[in-house]
Amino acid sequence: MHQPHDLQILPTPVIRLIEELSRLPGVGPKTASRLTFFLLRAPDELPRALANALIGLKEQVQLCSRCYFITQNDLCAICANPARDQRIVCVVEEPLDVVAIERTGVYRGLYHVLHGRIAPLEGMNREDIYFDELLDRVRAEPIDEVIIATNPNLEGEATAFHLQRALAPLGVRVTRLARGLPTGGDLEWADPGTLGSALEGRREM
Repeated sequence: MHQPHDLQILPTPVIRLIEELSRLPGVGPKTASRLTFFLLRAPDELPRALANALIGLKEQVQLCSRCYFITQNDLCAICANPARDQRIVCVVEEPLDVVAIERTGVYRGLYHVLHGRIAPLEGMNREDIYFDELLDRVRAEPIDEVIIATNPNLEGEATAFHLQRALAPLGVRVTRLARGLPTGGDLEWADPGTLGSALEGRREM
């Protein structure tokens, strides 16, 4: 890979870290360079701890076999908690959406994480996300209600429509988060009060 002229004067390990950090979302070349030089000046323990945390992230974290949230065990902390309401499942796009909803303190049911949304223009179809796994859960578990909490944007609404259509024949109640959420936004950035109100005001689909 051809290096920009200003990087050619740097040692290879420095260039490599700048390039790798630049691949992270929201991190441009300038930020990557600043982070690299910060780590270069930092005490040895900090880069080592960061490296070990990254290795642990990939080696020790997996997806819950039931809901596809993240966990170190077969079942995540939510699925393994018998105090959670086993009859309600909240469907979200990403693991961070679970964190956002849990922060509200309102919801006591289970989750199902799709790990994406239906977006044909981006090459994402139902077989690319954990869509059919949700249908299998509804057939196999004593679930009374599925709350669809996909993001209130074009792709999220399309995903909600396909989910509702697929769930309807299974005889389960299907609800959608109330419109306390800004259209075009992400659950991850919603404040707990707004998200809590949207959960409590969910409506039938």
